Amino acid sequence: MADPVNRAATIDRTTGETDVHVELALDGGGEGSRETGVGFLDHMLDLLAHHARLNLTVRATGDLDTGAHHTVEDVGICLGQALDRALADRRAIARYGQATVPMDEARAACAIDISGRGLCVFEGKLPPGGIGNFDYDLAEEFFRALATNAKLTLHLTVQRGANAHHMIEASFKAAARALRAATALDPALAGVPSTKGSLA
Repeated sequence: MADPVNRAATIDRTTGETDVHVELALDGGGEGSRETGVGFLDHMLDLLAHHARLNLTVRATGDLDTGAHHTVEDVGICLGQALDRALADRRAIARYGQATVPMDEARAACAIDISGRGLCVFEGKLPPGGIGNFDYDLAEEFFRALATNAKLTLHLTVQRGANAHHMIEASFKAAARALRAATALDPALAGVPSTKGSLA
């Protein structure tokens, strides 16, 4: 269900592995709650909502006894689908956004094109390991699911860092800031920001 006037959407997804509910409003202020059963993911979603200025509520239950992979990926899928619906026909959006964010010794950069073509290019090596039930390699899985389902081109580079928490946090903040810029409404633009006349 989408509300293109208010640039908001709600997504529900139930599989044999997870049950995910997402409510998203693009023109928000970071309100909402994030409860996925994966504490580190909740923390990253809090950052995403705050820095992208999204109102975002996420509730998820999943087969965490097998690990957090399914939950993290399915939350990314649902968030991407919500973004896709909330953006509707992409009319009057800036379309492009980029940001570089430091987090102590770590630094990450993100560039986004709301192109209608789902692609994630994730560069940079995270160390092995995890925080709680969040394995570090799940960060890339989340962004890949988000980009594919939001139909946006996302280039995310972890440029440097020693602490994996800082590296992933910088990545989420950079993605949030780039998304905020790309989804912003451009008052000088009446139509879709493409010479094709469509971003689909």
